[in-house]
Amino acid sequence: MSPSPRSGAPLDPRLVAALAEVPVVASVVGTQLLRQFLTAPTKVCILASFAVGQLPQVVPALGRAGKTVFVNVDSSPGLAQDRGALEFLKNMGAHGVVSTRLSLIEKGRPLGLLTMMKVFVTDRSNLRRSMDAIARGGPDLVEVMPAPIVARMSPQAQRAMSPSVAAGFVESPADVATALALGSTAAATSDPRLWHLRRDQLPPVPAAALKRPPASQE
Repeated sequence: MSPSPRSGAPLDPRLVAALAEVPVVASVVGTQLLRQFLTAPTKVCILASFAVGQLPQVVPALGRAGKTVFVNVDSSPGLAQDRGALEFLKNMGAHGVVSTRLSLIEKGRPLGLLTMMKVFVTDRSNLRRSMDAIARGGPDLVEVMPAPIVARMSPQAQRAMSPSVAAGFVESPADVATALALGSTAAATSDPRLWHLRRDQLPPVPAAALKRPPASQE
């Protein structure tokens, strides 16, 4: 089963192919787990906490290994948060960028970068603000944190924030399966054990886990 596209905005073909077999995005925080990611079947990663001087070596190496590389611009020490930084990442071979900043998301697309907007949903008003920012920025993906909040979002909110990647507290195959069953395109985790989880290995999801609140609660 292939990832589901956003209503009105298809998932980029590069991401459809990269997530087709393993619907897990590897959150690679620092260099310690790079080797494990290189040998894992998951194809997509988010690099976080890599200093600017490390990126020119790491990003091309991952690209040569057939990986789709997003760089979290907000958590890369020494990397400016402007168009120049995005051009720098594009030129070294990064496929995409992750940021909470709408301005960076808007600047990424004209450069040919995939964009992933990271949102923290802490309450209903925050959810509405996030939906507004996503509508303005038009990112290729939305990283929704924490993952358990997806079950509290109405189908309307889920569609407005899709294609989405559920992240934060993704700790088991059941967490991945539930996120996908609720409409997420993928789940992101720093746990290397889940970087090997293929679609045909996903456990069944109990019906109770798929219950959502009515739209009026948002």
